[in-house]
Amino acid sequence: MSACLSDSDTELDALIALFHQLFADSLNTVLVKGSDEPIYLPADDSHPQHRIIFAHGFYASALHEIAHWCVAGEQRRQLPDYGYWYKPDGRSADEQAEFERVEVTPQAYEWILTIASGRSFHFSADNLGGGFGPSVQFQQRVLAKVTNLLTEGLPSRLNSLVSALCQQNGRSLPSADEFHLSRQ
Repeated sequence: MSACLSDSDTELDALIALFHQLFADSLNTVLVKGSDEPIYLPADDSHPQHRIIFAHGFYASALHEIAHWCVAGEQRRQLPDYGYWYKPDGRSADEQAEFERVEVTPQAYEWILTIASGRSFHFSADNLGGGFGPSVQFQQRVLAKVTNLLTEGLPSRLNSLVSALCQQNGRSLPSADEFHLSRQ
């Protein structure tokens, strides 16, 4: 082990421990630092717990994958990657539009989790090879979803994690005035 543990390693370890504290027993789900592409894998004969595997030890990847898990219902959480469609880099304009349509809620959840973590949020088009960045309309829809969630109340898994992250980071619960497109 190196003499200096980076803040990101410390923060990742804290996030993983917090997630396990909240969900390892209650929902049989663990957060795992991966080395390649992120994936969700339900429990099976080889692994008794559901695993949210995030990419390359990136905190933002962990929050994004947690957001997808928070969106997925119980039946979806029994399927690898929740049974969702995914096409990697190089999507066409139509495929990118579909990607943006299905990513509104996960990225809204991720944005709330990011603020609760005391970090900066960045929209993802997840299509570097296709030459498409996140559209303005997509960003506006995500912001509208965030505002609605904060007004109507967060779903229980998301609420539990946001509350715990705020407590862990010495922050108050996120409010709508913390979310602006101009800050992106």
